[in-house]
Amino acid sequence: MKPLVLLDTPALYYRAFYSVPDSIVNADGHPVNAVRGVLDTVAQMVRRFDTDRVIATMDADWRPAFRTAIMPEYKAARVKDEEAGTEIPPELAVQLPIMNRVLTAAGIPIAEVAGTEADDVIATMAAQSTTPVAIVSPDRDLLALLDSSAEVSVLRPRKGGEWEALTQSDLPTAYGVPDGTRYRELAALRGDPSDGLPGAPGIGEKTAATLLENFGSLDSIVKAAKAGVKTGGLSPKRAATIIEVEETLYKTLEVMRCLTDVDHGIDLDSIPNTFDRTAVDDAAEGQNIRRSVDNLTSALESVSGTAGTPAAHTHTQIRTTTAQKADNSAASTPRPAGNGSWAQSRLVGFDLETTGVEPAMARIVTAAFVDSATEVRTWLADPGIEIPESARAVHGITTEFAQANGATAAQVVTELCAEFAALREEGAVVVGHNVVYDLSVMSAEVARHCPDIDFPSIIPTIVDTFVVDKHIDPYRKGKRTLIETAKTYRIELLDAHDAAADALAALDISRALAEKSTEISGLSNDEIMAAQADWKRSQAAGLQAWLRKKGNAEAVVDGSWPMS
Repeated sequence: MKPLVLLDTPALYYRAFYSVPDSIVNADGHPVNAVRGVLDTVAQMVRRFDTDRVIATMDADWRPAFRTAIMPEYKAARVKDEEAGTEIPPELAVQLPIMNRVLTAAGIPIAEVAGTEADDVIATMAAQSTTPVAIVSPDRDLLALLDSSAEVSVLRPRKGGEWEALTQSDLPTAYGVPDGTRYRELAALRGDPSDGLPGAPGIGEKTAATLLENFGSLDSIVKAAKAGVKTGGLSPKRAATIIEVEETLYKTLEVMRCLTDVDHGIDLDSIPNTFDRTAVDDAAEGQNIRRSVDNLTSALESVSGTAGTPAAHTHTQIRTTTAQKADNSAASTPRPAGNGSWAQSRLVGFDLETTGVEPAMARIVTAAFVDSATEVRTWLADPGIEIPESARAVHGITTEFAQANGATAAQVVTELCAEFAALREEGAVVVGHNVVYDLSVMSAEVARHCPDIDFPSIIPTIVDTFVVDKHIDPYRKGKRTLIETAKTYRIELLDAHDAAADALAALDISRALAEKSTEISGLSNDEIMAAQADWKRSQAAGLQAWLRKKGNAEAVVDGSWPMS
């Protein structure tokens, strides 16, 4: 039987809530960052362990009475609403029903037991499982469940979107203790202020590990302290401290001990539950979580051996067919000048989501050309490198999802070049916000994958809403990110950092800018290109002068346009 994956869901949704941008909202304007983060993590674990045997454990009571009876201060500092007795911010609370509906529809049971925390459900299931268990949690307290009597691992997050798996054999190297029991004692000595667990003042993790290594257990440390032992790291001051807080240490140890006999009511051999694709799609409708839902669906269907298809109502398409390569004859086609204004041309929004912020190093993950909300062409690429956690937190695409569903980077770059060349030949105008970045990434990717294409020569007329907006309204205070600029011009942007949504927002902003300035909207394609080059140089020079005036004498701001 496949491994059992136990999710410490509260710890996961808090982590996602505080790390994924809250600019990602649903049709009701509520953030859905925690939902996206949890679903992407579940998909990652499904692929990692090649299993659909996943259970989402929950806190039915995050401050159980049996724990606060031992230590009233347990998690007391986290209470944000005294009357309701909750720590959950309202912006997170509204997301949990959405997350639960998707998980349930996907066949992932929700496990919570009255009067207990998720840790207790996890400990019980880990003890009952007859298959290997992977506990997924950023909470290191669950390392106390590592024991030689069961094949259990705990996965904790690391940089770059990676998860580190720890087993009992890793504890001596990682924490200086032999097993989960001793780890719990180390944690009691060290304390955890966020949980209201004081520990022994002056004794940190390394000292606690040294004492446990030399004396074997907390009981032995206490006995040695009372006996006046002065060796093994037990100085007179530490001994006095341990004797003074002995009662608190044992209370802490008891509070940290997980129950292993809770009645969760789930037959571990029967999961997963039925995957209901229609219910999954219904749960995702209007929630702006389609990308994460498709990621999870793809992962579950791949391990179950069923053939999945993208949701029928999504307005984007993953391009995986090969397009004709833009050849040198297309590249040499002059940009049609046209007698009309750029604003009267065909306007096409363009955006990339990538692996990083440095154009020369970043790789394309998603791309979009947009004529309208219903006329969208999108691409998903396997960038050929790991997608860092910092980038995933912005656009939501994991390395695993890109590898499983994306076209090769060379194929995507080839198709994008063909699109640019065709738009140039037509005389269309490509619109983007801070498009210097996107075109610079494209240039680097073309050099990397399609060196025979002269990318600068296939670029159509470009309108950069960042540059034009700053020229029209140079003294407006505040940021000029796409999100803030969209707000300024009352443009709806629900799914920020989705390539199609960002491209559409830039397109709508360009039309608003054209309406705001008849002088600028009347410029021809060639004139708007030349004007923006001048404006960009001037804006860069002004920013550089300001930075140097503020003390950064070496500041250099690149004024190149439309590429750096």
